[in-house]
Amino acid sequence: MSEKIIVQIDPDLEDLIPGFLNNRVNDVETIRSQLDSGNLDEIRILGHSMKGAGGGYGFDRITEIGDVIETAAVAGDLEVIRDAVDQLADYLARVEPVPEA
Repeated sequence: MSEKIIVQIDPDLEDLIPGFLNNRVNDVETIRSQLDSGNLDEIRILGHSMKGAGGGYGFDRITEIGDVIETAAVAGDLEVIRDAVDQLADYLARVEPVPEA
């Protein structure tokens, strides 16, 4: 079993975190389906959105992966997008948000 990734979050955002993370799970599925249809513009937009929102919720890794996805979509690099989406799915499966003390 893979280790959990503990992320300390702002207690004021605690109620918003489950929805935020669930939306990222939905993004994984959307990006995978958009890869199948070749819709790089939609993938770019999703990557850009993740890049902007991740850090605001305390998830810097989501920001990093979003940046990779956005950049790869602009470049048309499907392999990099696939790898980044796999990394995102793994991160989401293991991340455990805990409120800062």
